[in-house]
Amino acid sequence: MIAVLQRVTRGKVEVGSREVGSIERGLVVLLGIARGDSESDVLWMSKRIASLRIFSDEAGKMNWDIHQAQGSILLVSQFTLLADLSSGNRPGFTHAEEPDIARIRCGEVAAQLVERGIRVAHGEFGANMLVTLENDGPVTIVLDSKRSLK
Repeated sequence: MIAVLQRVTRGKVEVGSREVGSIERGLVVLLGIARGDSESDVLWMSKRIASLRIFSDEAGKMNWDIHQAQGSILLVSQFTLLADLSSGNRPGFTHAEEPDIARIRCGEVAAQLVERGIRVAHGEFGANMLVTLENDGPVTIVLDSKRSLK
């Protein structure tokens, strides 16, 4: 499971002309589900996202997690994070999980974040989405559960 986290002052997702999710201060999380990702990946990823201290405290230091910053999460499924570029110029996506299972895993991450007391807005799984965000910092973090579960 791979996630790209961007600290934002605001973010939103539109499908066609319809806004499907939006947040103010918080994180836009682009989430890629890999083949074979399991409950341990879900738990690790949700815990790491919730506990990362990447928000500025009163002194301007990155010292607060999303709870302390009173932030929200905009969670957007993005299978292209699992692109295989080892051959040629056209990416392959054989490392990405099948859509039905990926939808479930993405929902499990969202549920774990909500269980941790975080407000979570969503993109629309499988849709062509327009993601708009205002990056704060900029601060961008990449998490990979496979590299960290060893």
